[in-house]
Amino acid sequence: MRRLTIAVPLLAVAAAGVLSAGPAQARPGRPVLGAENCTATACHFDVPPGTYDVRVLLGGTTAASTSISGETRRSLLPETVTEAGRPVARGFTVNVRTPEGEPTGPEGTPGLDLVFGGSAPALADIRVTPAALRGFGSARPGDGRTRTRQIFLVGDSTVCDQPGDPYSGWGQQLPQYFRKGLSVANYADSGESTVTYLADPALFPTVQPLIRPHDLVLIQLAHNDKTTDEATYRTNLETLVAGVRARGGEPVLVTPIVRRWFNADGTLNNGTALLVNGLGVDHPAVIRSVAAAENVPLIDLTAKTKALVESLGVEGSKAIYLYNEKRDNTHTSVHGATVYAALVRDELLALHLVPKGLVRVG
Repeated sequence: MRRLTIAVPLLAVAAAGVLSAGPAQARPGRPVLGAENCTATACHFDVPPGTYDVRVLLGGTTAASTSISGETRRSLLPETVTEAGRPVARGFTVNVRTPEGEPTGPEGTPGLDLVFGGSAPALADIRVTPAALRGFGSARPGDGRTRTRQIFLVGDSTVCDQPGDPYSGWGQQLPQYFRKGLSVANYADSGESTVTYLADPALFPTVQPLIRPHDLVLIQLAHNDKTTDEATYRTNLETLVAGVRARGGEPVLVTPIVRRWFNADGTLNNGTALLVNGLGVDHPAVIRSVAAAENVPLIDLTAKTKALVESLGVEGSKAIYLYNEKRDNTHTSVHGATVYAALVRDELLALHLVPKGLVRVG
């Protein structure tokens, strides 16, 4: 049996020294960038926008517990416990773009930024390469070349990469549930409706040309369609579906997460909580109808989050949202967004939209 030589962790919160090096430049071909780009708690890789595979070796000579986030507070790897002297390898694929967070927000830092967290983070090694031609969804039938598949997210502030605490969108937490070979490109943006998402050049007109055959495009827009009539709302959803399909992508309609507004009997309010606007438009019902009519997979996140929030009750559900911090019953905490992202992951698996081997469960 071959013996594994254990390296002393390059990164650890308790480390006496700090690694320091200028970021390596991306080179033609397939550059491999490593720990020379890291300090004790973070790494910066000077790479252009694109999709990158990250391979890490976690742990070292002492017990450790490490999580990884990147770019604008995206959760890329859940906290992973390692025993002393028994490092473990993990991999994920990350989308790098400008702007790195919300499409209409500030540009952020160019390149790929990773941050190490957890109760006792330790990293023995790291490698970053352009995403390989592999996975599923052939670029050309019969040529044997496959590529990393993207999951594009089209949505509002309950989905987006929120720039600061305590806010978090469920799309911000979704990447941690996927292994190397499947990446999340979160183009959700605060304040957007079906009307504005189609009209703003930074939103669907930017997303649509990026879609490749077999990419998934999850669409959750409803919270800001407060003044959109039913006919327009339906037409806008149909336009988004057609636009995705025109690029060979696979649209997935997602009903909106509920708002935390309770009736006296402990059920959620049929209007505000369940996304019925002032014109009487029942957004989840319209989404379900369009999904059925257009033969589009449906993730009924309204039903899933309703069941969860009602089961937690008035007090227990406060931690899912930002009630305690902001008296906010619409936007989720990091905890809530993580729980809701897990619901999306479970539905993607149940609908057979992603292969089980590329999904982290538990």
